[in-house]
Amino acid sequence: MSTQPDLLYSEAEDDLRAAVRSLLTDRSDHAAVLARAESGAPYDEGLWQSLAAGIGAAGLLVPEELGGQGAGHREAAVVLEELGRAVAPAPYLTSSVIATETLLALDVEDADVAELIKGLATGRTAAVLAVPLSASAGAELPDAAGVRGVADAAAADVLLVLRPDGLHAVERGDATVEPLVPLDLTRPLASVTTGSGTGIRLADARTARTAVRRGLLAGAGLLASEQLGVAEWCLEETVRYTRERHQFNRPVGSFQALKHRMAQLWLDVAGARAAARNAADALAAASAEAPLAVAVAQAHCSRVAVRAAEECVQLHAGIGMTWEHPAHLRLKRAKADEIALGTPGRHKEVLAELVSLPAPR
Repeated sequence: MSTQPDLLYSEAEDDLRAAVRSLLTDRSDHAAVLARAESGAPYDEGLWQSLAAGIGAAGLLVPEELGGQGAGHREAAVVLEELGRAVAPAPYLTSSVIATETLLALDVEDADVAELIKGLATGRTAAVLAVPLSASAGAELPDAAGVRGVADAAAADVLLVLRPDGLHAVERGDATVEPLVPLDLTRPLASVTTGSGTGIRLADARTARTAVRRGLLAGAGLLASEQLGVAEWCLEETVRYTRERHQFNRPVGSFQALKHRMAQLWLDVAGARAAARNAADALAAASAEAPLAVAVAQAHCSRVAVRAAEECVQLHAGIGMTWEHPAHLRLKRAKADEIALGTPGRHKEVLAELVSLPAPR
């Protein structure tokens, strides 16, 4: 029997949000993010260490006996909401969620696995699963030496490489990482090539594929919280701007047509919040309904984030189209997230399979 999900934020989660938001406000405002993105080196190592080790966000999913915080997916979702609001270029989703979840599904008593998890939990190490960002838990997973479209590979110390004989941990120095040109400059992509004899084997093929799917499922579920953060920022910024921008001696936000658009957007964001929180809660509880909750969250939140970002650009009129305004970074993150870890269409297919409905056309 399924239990009622808890969609509300706890006091501890609100405190965590306040700490992360304060850090990102000080260290990752729009000017800083844009400047680093234009420089070709988007990652701020100091910011990452403050987030991962200083606040302890990197170890939220890791049990205390392995050096982590012993928290869970609900807390990690709060961190991703704030990272989405700030479009901060940090390898949190890829390292602290996807790679960490993958490793936790392996034999944690194995010395190599345990040591790597401890490194991720303390922020000493960043790891990235070497699969395309577009890969989803239910899709066929690549097991080749060369993979394109790997997110945050440039920020990784260790690459988790899926091969026919299992999962291998490869030091970044033993791999060839070639940057690609991404749509979203705040989440760089790369082509990763590794030699067949490099790295430490962490698990056999069957265990590895089960673990990778667990990592991708958790990543997709918590990506919804990042998309929620993007949508919330866009809605709040649009409301603020339309209150301040005057035309015909009235705030443009007072015009009925714009009121209707923003009211509908508010409803969409409220629905996205419920879906994202439900997915995080289901993952935290290791619920059998987690795949269903994740599919619902991704199918809905992807659409809402893109629409909120598009409305933000359009309702800012000419200024919204400029490179200097923050809206374009949110639009690019929303569009890139829409096809990350499975498209909305793919998640709708999964949803139809899980509830035994005809696949959507």
